Amino acid sequence: MKNESNAASSDDTTATVERLLDQYTEIARLAGSLAHEIKNPLSTIRLNMELLAEDLGEPQSPAQRRAVKRVEIVCRECQRLQALLDDFLNYAKVRRLKLQPSDLNHQIDDVLDFFAPEAEEAGIEIVRYLDPQLPGVLLDREAFRRALLNLILNAKQAMSEGGQLVVRTAAQGDSVILHLIDNGPGMDENTASKMFEAFFSTKPGGSGLGLPTTQKIIAGHGGRINVQSDLGRGTQITIELPVPARIGSGEQLPQRATPKH
Repeated sequence: MKNESNAASSDDTTATVERLLDQYTEIARLAGSLAHEIKNPLSTIRLNMELLAEDLGEPQSPAQRRAVKRVEIVCRECQRLQALLDDFLNYAKVRRLKLQPSDLNHQIDDVLDFFAPEAEEAGIEIVRYLDPQLPGVLLDREAFRRALLNLILNAKQAMSEGGQLVVRTAAQGDSVILHLIDNGPGMDENTASKMFEAFFSTKPGGSGLGLPTTQKIIAGHGGRINVQSDLGRGTQITIELPVPARIGSGEQLPQRATPKH
């Protein structure tokens, strides 16, 4: 009887999750359609502003110079809105993650090697402490790569005058832990608590959707992400990913829903 009760409870939970996913998918579809409808006239406005700027040519009078300046402002705002809509569409989309057994250290090394020239140019030293005995995890490698690169780029932007980025992995119980630690200026508690809120950004012109998208990707892997930061000392981002049970040959890998990144 107890087993039957547990099975019924599990079925109810699965049905609830599937229903919520269907609702989210429909909302995301409607939001995406609205964003596309906005992008079309926005592109037309931007194109006509660029053509108007060509017609104005070299301004001769003060009135013409004011007109050119206003056209440039409209063009710049159109570009900003275009970028915001692109980020929003990326945030709202839903896809099925294709999780595959992966070596987390190897994925991290690939991203850091790709980032190395940019880090050198920015005066950032990368220090790796990757546990060689780290258990394997299930990753959608492309989605995880984008999420990790986004976090690293955020750390780079925080260290505008150079600094050090420590990347550390470790096993912890039934999970693996990834720490990204920078020695940038850090954040106060209020700012850190809002980092993963949609549309919250401390960067001029930022959409505030990059980190929320990253959080959704990590959640799609069954993981968690959190931040610790101290003003004047730096910031630590921690990602926790589950270590899967042993997968037998021929078993289907699970798929999770998450926004396309």
